[in-house]
Amino acid sequence: MPRSVKSAARSAEASTPLRVLARGGYVANGLIHVIVGVIALAVAWSGRGETDQAGAFAAIAAAPLGFAGLWALAVLLWALGVYHAIHGVALRIESRAKRWRRRLAEWGQAVLFLGMGVIATAVALGARPNPDKSAEDASRDLLTIPGGPLLLALAGVAIGVSGVVWIVMGARRSYRERVALPSGSAGHAISSLGAVGFVSKGVALLVVGALLMIAAFLHDPDPAGGLDAAIESIRTLPFGPVLVTAVGIGFLAYGVFCGFRARYARL
Repeated sequence: MPRSVKSAARSAEASTPLRVLARGGYVANGLIHVIVGVIALAVAWSGRGETDQAGAFAAIAAAPLGFAGLWALAVLLWALGVYHAIHGVALRIESRAKRWRRRLAEWGQAVLFLGMGVIATAVALGARPNPDKSAEDASRDLLTIPGGPLLLALAGVAIGVSGVVWIVMGARRSYRERVALPSGSAGHAISSLGAVGFVSKGVALLVVGALLMIAAFLHDPDPAGGLDAAIESIRTLPFGPVLVTAVGIGFLAYGVFCGFRARYARL
């Protein structure tokens, strides 16, 4: 990558306004996860609710001044996405292999946060995105083309692997490398919130990946879906409501952790 591009990225990365907005993006991400966690707790026992980002944005839209809140969330999420994209370019890591692994991870985060910002904007403009239906429609289209089932299965494997990565990060608490937590009991408590949250998100991603692989194996798009479908699938298992409650608590923990991350992230 040209030195001039890296130099420009490092200058942009050091921008105080961008860093402030990026920290606000972590708060926005945390708020969304808290809402998803609350909805999951309600769904665990009532069976009603949209336990995904679109559902969280819809809940915000229904609140007083929800329209303004959604636009604020969108701006903060976009800023966080832009920061991750720039940081991926500006990395200072000697090992080429490690640098590119980290770079791809940063760019993946950038796509995720930019996408969340787009969903927030769509809901603010009156749209009601349905990730489960979108996943089902995309799966149906894939299943109709040569090699489509294999591609769908590979997508499921990729999402499942990302779920395993999240679980491992939670178990090993490797995310602590990216936050400067305070010492003592406060830092330990924040780290524990992160561990619970990362593992819970990993479990949800594993289920999403499994649903896509099942759809590919059965050549049936109906099982495919997003987070909402994953939560519903967990709910149908033995002790399902208890398991969904645990996932909901995990999302709440991750949301609170994101709030602390806004303060302690190494930017």
